[in-house]
Amino acid sequence: MDSVPRFRARAALDCSVVVDDAVLSDDRAEDRSADRPDGRPRSGRRRAVRKLLGRSVLVLGGLVTLVGVLLVAACWRDDNAIESRRGRAAAEVVSVSFQRTVVRYATPDGAVHSPAQGVLYPDGLEAGQVVWIEYDTDDTELARVEGRTFTLALLPVGTFLLAVWAVLGPLAWWLRRRV
Repeated sequence: MDSVPRFRARAALDCSVVVDDAVLSDDRAEDRSADRPDGRPRSGRRRAVRKLLGRSVLVLGGLVTLVGVLLVAACWRDDNAIESRRGRAAAEVVSVSFQRTVVRYATPDGAVHSPAQGVLYPDGLEAGQVVWIEYDTDDTELARVEGRTFTLALLPVGTFLLAVWAVLGPLAWWLRRRV
């Protein structure tokens, strides 16, 4: 930016030259704020990648949170189905594994059922044990241990989401801060 003296006085006494040189345009100020501590400018590609990574981390966290919320909502929906058409029976625990706990129970009409996906909320059950279960009379594949509800899913899902955001939150902040 060129400066022209405002008066016919000497240029050394004109303060407009000093002021004009001290004020940066918006583009130059933005570029200077992106400099590294040693004064070298950051590359535009690196800034774009870090910005994209920061957003990607936030999107990933949002998707994981959505899955956790949907999981709790599915448990609540299953409980409502059981509550609306509740049947009660004594069930024998056939097998317990990490993926599912298989039970076998008989309905009042004499049919024996064993839900393929296992029983809901099986914590603490052991093979050979006999427990009371509640099941949906329209869908006998949907059964849960009596007295247990979707609220048992809140603690593990909530703890998992807390751990996810404890990692992804600071990571996203760090990535976006460095842009």
